[in-house]
Amino acid sequence: MKKLSILLTIVVCSVFVSCDSKSEGGMSATAKKNVEVNEAIFKAIESGDFSKMGDYIAADAIDHSGDQGDVVGLENIVADLKKYHEMSPDMKMTHIKTMADDDHVITWSKSSGTMNGQKMEMTAVEIAKFKDGKAIEHWMYMDPKDMMKMMSPATEHKMDDMPAKDTTKM
Repeated sequence: MKKLSILLTIVVCSVFVSCDSKSEGGMSATAKKNVEVNEAIFKAIESGDFSKMGDYIAADAIDHSGDQGDVVGLENIVADLKKYHEMSPDMKMTHIKTMADDDHVITWSKSSGTMNGQKMEMTAVEIAKFKDGKAIEHWMYMDPKDMMKMMSPATEHKMDDMPAKDTTKM
């Protein structure tokens, strides 16, 4: 419940910050650029083409939503994303709402497809922090009911078979 309260506070604050009256259309040019970069990351995840991830994600970025804790560094993040794409090559992501300011992009999305041959649907809120036009941090908060479905034996996606992350490289 505490996490939900914190997440709701972040979302509400982001709405007020993104509605800066000094910027055209409610978003500054920096915020618009961050949204474009965020969208490019999502498209790369869907397509499996990770060749330009260095253009979108900082070399020392941290993904706080790794299965086994923080995933540190562009190379490790891309390796993780490739594994997810291999498990769910037909995944499609629909963005329900995106909000941004000069530092953060918050995306409420719905993903669907198959994961290891099993039908999968998931709703999540993702928060990416940006600096100098690149993502430097990422968090993902899944709908608990979707997470429980993914953890059930009928739709188990064998995360235990994935190799442990090397967190010694920082």
